[in-house]
Amino acid sequence: MTIKATPTIKDGCLLVRGKVVLTRVPQNILVSPASNGSAFVGATSPSPSSRHVFSLGVLEKYRFLCLFRAKIWWMIPRVGKSGSEIPIETQMLLLEATEESALNDEVNSSETSTDNTFYILFLPVLDGLFRSSLQGTSANELHFCVESGDANVQTSQALEAVFVNSGENPFELIKNSIKILEQHKGTFCHIENKKIPAHLDWFGWCTWDAFYTQVNPQGIKEGLQSFLEGGCSPKFLIIDDGWQDTVNEFCKEGEPLIEGTQFATRLADIKENRKFKSSGPDEDCTNLHEFIDTIKEKYGLKFVYVWHALAGYWGGVLPSSDSMKKYNPKLVYPIQSPGNVGNMRDIAMDSLEKYGVGVIDPSKIFDFYNDLHSYLASNGVDGVKVDVQNLIETLGSGCGGRVMLTRQYQEALEKSISRNFKKNNLICCMSHNSDSIYSSKRSAIARASEDFMPREPTFQTLHIASVAFNSFLLGEIVVPDWDMFHSKHDTADFHGAARALGGCAVYVSDKPGIHDFKILKKLVLPDGSILRARHAGRPTRDCLFEDPVMDAKSLLKIWNLNKLTGVIGVFNCQGAGRWPMKQEAEEIPAVPSGPLSLSGHVSPIDVEFLDDIAGEDWNGDCAVYAFNSGSLSMLPKKGILEVSLTTLKYEIYTISPIKVFGQNLQFSPIGLLDMYNSGGAVEAVNCIIDVSSCTVKVNGRGGGRFGAYSNTKPTFCRVDMKEEEFTYNDNNGLLTVKLECTGNLREIEFIY
Repeated sequence: MTIKATPTIKDGCLLVRGKVVLTRVPQNILVSPASNGSAFVGATSPSPSSRHVFSLGVLEKYRFLCLFRAKIWWMIPRVGKSGSEIPIETQMLLLEATEESALNDEVNSSETSTDNTFYILFLPVLDGLFRSSLQGTSANELHFCVESGDANVQTSQALEAVFVNSGENPFELIKNSIKILEQHKGTFCHIENKKIPAHLDWFGWCTWDAFYTQVNPQGIKEGLQSFLEGGCSPKFLIIDDGWQDTVNEFCKEGEPLIEGTQFATRLADIKENRKFKSSGPDEDCTNLHEFIDTIKEKYGLKFVYVWHALAGYWGGVLPSSDSMKKYNPKLVYPIQSPGNVGNMRDIAMDSLEKYGVGVIDPSKIFDFYNDLHSYLASNGVDGVKVDVQNLIETLGSGCGGRVMLTRQYQEALEKSISRNFKKNNLICCMSHNSDSIYSSKRSAIARASEDFMPREPTFQTLHIASVAFNSFLLGEIVVPDWDMFHSKHDTADFHGAARALGGCAVYVSDKPGIHDFKILKKLVLPDGSILRARHAGRPTRDCLFEDPVMDAKSLLKIWNLNKLTGVIGVFNCQGAGRWPMKQEAEEIPAVPSGPLSLSGHVSPIDVEFLDDIAGEDWNGDCAVYAFNSGSLSMLPKKGILEVSLTTLKYEIYTISPIKVFGQNLQFSPIGLLDMYNSGGAVEAVNCIIDVSSCTVKVNGRGGGRFGAYSNTKPTFCRVDMKEEEFTYNDNNGLLTVKLECTGNLREIEFIY
């Protein structure tokens, strides 16, 4: 019989592809078909309200992955098997549907098999002026909450609140779903339809951890000089918090700081503070413009970004400031929704509830951004990192609600960026609420997790895992930003390896003179560029429903693609941290307090869409190169390699499809063997065959040991038309040639 993919309600059950997903579905729940087998699920209420919580039915016996906001600013993942484990503020829910997970199949079980596993996606989205989220109950009910954030904005129905879709490939499913929503809602764009800022492909330095708010021109120069002397200069710089002209009205000179008042600090002027109007005793730079011109020229910086908050500063703008009065600011006290305070409260928000935020009149917000950004651009600034974005969702009362206000701010910000920073040079931060996610039309980069926290040893594994899982959703709308890290840190190698796979910017926040250039040179080419993978780094399919931080058994595998190779990073994130709010079920063992050794396996099939880069005539065989061990293996597409790692250790595998040239020559490029993402250095491969010889040409980037697999030893090798020595290992077919250090494209020829 034909099974319809479109979700339907029948006999009190929500069915997707013939499988019962929810039971005891209330009569006020409605399904509206969308396109390509997807649908919206909504509900009606007998009375209007600014906030409704509707039951969708009972969810049981499905393995799930959800992404929820543990704090107002940040999402984290959770896996489980029933509705009771789904936290409030869940913004994505993915179910694994197998033969065993069906409660009451519409189809006879003999017609199905475990090979028919598919995935069901629930995305709570924006419905007009309302924003929705999911949450579970102790009775395994799945609820959805719709809220406007303004008591005067009410509704009695939310018909397009939750988007439901299904598919055999979870990564195609999320991509297709976001594209359907993009067309249907018209409020945001898929990442493929956005201009990608160029700084992503260059090594960067952020001043935050190096100086915090005490950043100053002299310190920045010292940092840039120490990078230069180590032979690894940043090409983009983020001057983080500390450059702006701000006032804390709650801190009296000579008195100790009252905890929380630092967040009530407000912006007094769009121009730089006095630290940046003189760079010290030599006074060789008297303002921001001269300072930026100087450091760009001396240190070869291509991009300089500066930080500001979406509302101006953490506490907004200073209403009494003469410079701010033109924007009609007023003091407003945030109102947090039950979801904001239902998981983990945040000191910043609690403080702002007490001290208030200086909020610019929404009708003037574009003027503010345009004035700020045009001033910065005129002083040589190339872009901005815009932080504290979720704050706006708490300020919607009396302004048409959280969705409307967020969209007004977002549209004004993006319009100003487009006008003043032509290359879309914007990094969004603290923007994990769906109000922001589904209002992002042009913003192409956003932070994917809470800050890298160098002083918190139990946060390091959480950071890697949360970014990878959050990227499953965020990676379809933005390029996920993994945040800075420290090159000289106990976990620097771990963090560096993850960022090499993330498809993201690579930037550190080292203090001047405190660097590990061995780590940096695994990420950065001599010209300052990086080997950035093509997509957002995400967990492999077999990891999506496992807990790589707390189940004491699962390794985290992250996959990505380069132009001609795949890459898999395997990370042991167990035994070094705990998810916040995670209740230990009886079957989950206590988290070990020390290093934990775990084993798992990797396979070429772990790399999604590998066929797309392998070519039509690929037979499935791959060369697999392990970065740390230096071992090279040949595997069929479904072959496996065993891997064992202790806590906070990793291995990276370059997966290179083997090409067959002529009758017998098998060849596959691996890339720069001493770089984390070796295959990112391979740009193109082709073969020329004539009567007397066969020549394989590889276009590669950078310098160092360049490797490839070949089943036959070449006669000789040329690099840029000059003959070069090479080595060949008869045991495993590893072919290696040394390239001079340069970031330019090289033509490498192997002649057989």
